[in-house]
Amino acid sequence: MLKKLFLAALAVAVYFASSILVYFVYPDVSALRKDHPDRSAFMEYRERQWEHEGRDVRLRHRWVPLKRISPYLIKAVIIAEDDKFWRHEGFDYEAMQQAFERDLKARKLKAGGSTISQQLAKNLYLSPSKNPIRKIREAILTWRMEKTLTKRRIMELYLNYAEWGDGIFGIEAAARHYYGKHASALGPEEASRLATVLPNPIRYSPKGNSKYVRYRSKRIYRIMVARGIVIPEFEEVMTTPDEPGPEAAGEVLTGEATTTGIEQPPVEGAAVQPEGEGQAEVIEGQSPDEAPAQDQGTPPAQAAPGPAAPGTGGHSNP
Repeated sequence: MLKKLFLAALAVAVYFASSILVYFVYPDVSALRKDHPDRSAFMEYRERQWEHEGRDVRLRHRWVPLKRISPYLIKAVIIAEDDKFWRHEGFDYEAMQQAFERDLKARKLKAGGSTISQQLAKNLYLSPSKNPIRKIREAILTWRMEKTLTKRRIMELYLNYAEWGDGIFGIEAAARHYYGKHASALGPEEASRLATVLPNPIRYSPKGNSKYVRYRSKRIYRIMVARGIVIPEFEEVMTTPDEPGPEAAGEVLTGEATTTGIEQPPVEGAAVQPEGEGQAEVIEGQSPDEAPAQDQGTPPAQAAPGPAAPGTGGHSNP
C-alpha cells in the first residue's frame, strides 16, 4: 500500500516538474524577433470566457509597429507599469517584495510587482491564473525573452497585445475605439488615461470619470511634465492658431525662419532626480490589483518628443 502511494506521489511530482521544465525550451520565443502571433493565449482565454457566458463580443486587434505609436503613450505606460523597464533584466525584486508584503497584510494571494516583460509572457503564452505553477512558468518565459529579445521589441509586443477593454487588444485598437485616432496621434493626457487603466481595463475606462482614473492619470501626467517629457508651454505654443503678421499689411520680411528655442529639449542626461521615480504609488483606498505596480521612467536612449504625429514613434492584470 505504501509503495503504491509513493509511486503515485512520484508520478504526480514528475508530471508537475515536466510541465514546468518544458517551458525552458518551448515555445520558441526566438520567433518573436520578427514574427508576431495573430492570437495570444490571453485573447483565446477571453474568447472561451465569452462563449461560456453566452456573450457575442467581437475581438478588436490591429498590429502597429513601435515607430507608429505615440512616444507619450510609450513613456506613460512605463511610468504606470514598470519604471525600471530599461534597467532591469525582467524582474523588479523590490516591487515583488512590496507586493508580497501587501499580500501578507491582506492575507490573500494577489498578483503584483509584475514587470512589462512578465506581463508579456503571461499575455502571449499563459492564462491570468494566479496559481504558483503559472507564476513559475511565467518567470521562465520572462527570463528567456529577456535573453532573446531587445527591450524595444519587448515593448512593441507588449503594447500590441495588452488588453485595453472588453474585446480591445493592442494600442491601435484602443486609440481608435476611445479617441477615434491612430496610436501615433495620441496626446499626453490621452496617453496618461490609457496607461492608467492597464491594471484593470474591464473595470475602468480611459474616458471614465472614476476617482481612480482621474487621480492616477493626473499623477502620470505630472510625472511626465516633471521629467521634461511634456512641456505645457510648448504644447500651448504649437496648438495656438497663428495670428496675422506683418505680411498681412503688405510688409515683406527677409531672412530664413529659425526654430531655435522651440524644440523640446532632450530628457537624457538630466541630473535632477524627477519626482515619482522608482515605484508605482498605491492609491489610498484601492487594493493592490487596482493600482499599477510601479511608476515608470523614460527610455535612456530616447529624446523627449514634441507633439506626436502620425508615423512617428517613441497591463494590467497579472
